[in-house]
Amino acid sequence: MTELSALWLPILLGAVFCFIASSIIHMSPLWHKNEYPQLPDEERARAAIGALNVPPGDYMLPRCKSMKDMGSEEFKEKLRQGPKWIITVMQPGEGGMAASLVYWFLFQLLVLVFAGYISSHALAPGAHYLDVFRFVGGTAFMGFALGQLPQSIWYQRNWGTTLKLMFDGLLYACIAAGTFGWLWPKVPM
Repeated sequence: MTELSALWLPILLGAVFCFIASSIIHMSPLWHKNEYPQLPDEERARAAIGALNVPPGDYMLPRCKSMKDMGSEEFKEKLRQGPKWIITVMQPGEGGMAASLVYWFLFQLLVLVFAGYISSHALAPGAHYLDVFRFVGGTAFMGFALGQLPQSIWYQRNWGTTLKLMFDGLLYACIAAGTFGWLWPKVPM
């Protein structure tokens, strides 16, 4: 067993390296550039939806009020006719990314705290690099990638988008695992 406090440097540097990698991935025109295509006749859609003054939040269309309503012919007809949407309405404005980037870094840090915690209970100081890589990488992959699957399972997100985000998670997990393997505490002399 390794003390979690001995892993502060790989946790912090791993999060920094993952943050840098995610910035490169999302700023370059690689595999994420076509994930959110433009709506047909965007201006008309903006005018129609904007006129509703929908407050920020998550919405489903059509939405029934009870399980009983879900079985009604009227609701089933709405589903057949469409449109069927799950919408996230964001606060209007220029949409600076500073807060989101801070939360993203904190999320990465949290994943690596848990990866470090689990690995610290499985591995002693001086553990072999590949053992550290395997434990940290597997745990970090669960945190970074597997949570993407329900978006396609339940909310019909494009499977291509989900798989690309999971691949990103695999890259982050490998970066974190390499960092932990490099900085894993040595056996005290």
